[in-house]
Amino acid sequence: MASLAQIHVMCPASAAAAGGSSSSAFFPITTQFSVNKRRSKRAGSYKFAVSCNASKDDSAPARLDRRNMLIGLGGLYGAAGLVGSGPFAKAAPLQAPLIEECDPADLPPGVDPVDCCPPKPSTKAIDFVPPPKSAPIRIRPAAHLLTDEYIKKYEKAIRLMKALPADDPRNFYQQANVHCAYCNGAHQQVGLPDADFQVHESWLFLPFHRWYLYFFERIAGKMLNDPNFAMPYWNWDSPAGSNMPPMYTNLNSPLYDAIRNPAHYAPRVIDLVFDGVESTATDEEQHRYNMSLMYKQMITNAKTKDLFFGSAYRAGDKKSPGAGSIELQPHGGVHAWCCDPKSPNHEDMGHFYSAGRDPIFYAHHSNIDRMWVLWKQLGGKKRVDISDPDFLNATFHFYDENAQLVRVRVGDCLDNKKLKFEYQKVPVPWTKAKPKPARKQKKARSSDGVANAAEPPKKSDSFFTDVSELPKSLENAIRSQIRRPKISRSQREKEDEEEILVVDLEVDQSQFIKFDVFINDEDDPISRPDNTELAGSFVNIPRKMEGHQHGGDGSVRARTCLKLGLTDLLDDLDADDDETVVVTLVPRTGSDTVRVEGIRIELAE
Repeated sequence: MASLAQIHVMCPASAAAAGGSSSSAFFPITTQFSVNKRRSKRAGSYKFAVSCNASKDDSAPARLDRRNMLIGLGGLYGAAGLVGSGPFAKAAPLQAPLIEECDPADLPPGVDPVDCCPPKPSTKAIDFVPPPKSAPIRIRPAAHLLTDEYIKKYEKAIRLMKALPADDPRNFYQQANVHCAYCNGAHQQVGLPDADFQVHESWLFLPFHRWYLYFFERIAGKMLNDPNFAMPYWNWDSPAGSNMPPMYTNLNSPLYDAIRNPAHYAPRVIDLVFDGVESTATDEEQHRYNMSLMYKQMITNAKTKDLFFGSAYRAGDKKSPGAGSIELQPHGGVHAWCCDPKSPNHEDMGHFYSAGRDPIFYAHHSNIDRMWVLWKQLGGKKRVDISDPDFLNATFHFYDENAQLVRVRVGDCLDNKKLKFEYQKVPVPWTKAKPKPARKQKKARSSDGVANAAEPPKKSDSFFTDVSELPKSLENAIRSQIRRPKISRSQREKEDEEEILVVDLEVDQSQFIKFDVFINDEDDPISRPDNTELAGSFVNIPRKMEGHQHGGDGSVRARTCLKLGLTDLLDDLDADDDETVVVTLVPRTGSDTVRVEGIRIELAE
């Protein structure tokens, strides 16, 4: 299959989008790893365009029907999963990448070579078997409430993991490399050597990291001879847990990582809206901003499964179709806030290849996983897990506490109680932190008292961009007037379909990027993070994929999209009867590498 060199996916979702070093002080690379050059994943001489339906135009470039292609790849996906005439009949779930075909990861320039691939298995992978129903529930505790006894116990587990032989898949640094392999181009989609298996910026983000934490926790318990051990979570979504837990900043602890930002140690309050620039907010203001962000990302911007989990990602698809709300923020912001600003590539937490080397990564992602639990507990008919079979049947490979390679399925991790873990209950203050408009919205009234649409921006406005002028670089703010598909919707209509802003993008994924999106902010954007007008933000955590460079400049160009919920926001701005809304994109960090390809509003169930 090495001849399938460049696979391009053209499916309805992407078609719509097109229209519109340093090494760690705790990471002794020279002794922990050896670099084994494997086959080049870039080998091959043919280019194919994979479509959802085969082209009937004989003069068109060669295209493969995805269903026929996948069945033809040695039956790797199983014809049984593709039969029928339903909406998923011509698609397939991503399958666990083959360990023996893992390639050297795509790393930033200048870093010491690291083999992020797992050790080659001596036995075949076994399928995951859920814990017995009689097994006790492990309670993951909040880090700011830990006892000294627990901290010593957890430190012992990490110390023992770091002391394991370098080629033991349970070794702490081997576990860190799991993230590197799945995020920095070491794993490819089965049968598609030029299609990376990327677990970020799609609906795989939450289930992959849940499985990742599950096995990390099981390994820690094995080190302690305590199968009921539960790892801590960093409760950054509450003022009570908003400082970096001190156990991670103790220089004598195995939980310490030298490649962090010491300026952000306690008592500094975490900045969940961090954009690479130090906040000047008081602690009280920062808490308010943080709680408003959580409300937006967990409620306003997470009213549908697609908004919360991220866009669909199936076998043959290009990576990074679009991140879900919680992955964008606060996930990305916390990674950037923790990393060392003096490190050349935002190590450790600020780059995918190195993030797992910092023990705080696992506490951070435990809280991200907790957000999944809380999201479903908020209730509502749409706050349920994805039922698409291509989501449920996607698989990954992990090593368990006995160093056995295990194949896991997304559908088996949706219920955390079946995996026998829960989270210690603490107050959730952001549920009552609804943002408020920066100013009272004023509308002109007609003679009969009916509100008129907001006055459109003037052509002289330096920010104004007509959507017909896109694509355009986000070097400076872009302001556009976007027509809505329907106005003055009934409450029933709003419950049935969410109004969503979609911003189609091409970004350089090797850079830390953040830009903000404002709605109907009539003046130069002055809204604070706790104001309604700030609809949300796009955040990109760097990764380096040299095999995907464009133009030889070291950039990693990829198409993705940002989706933000508008229904509640427009109600709060008294704009539900406006035919258009003013959308303003404001660059913050690295945005000059962003190309805005389209802005539109659509309705989605």
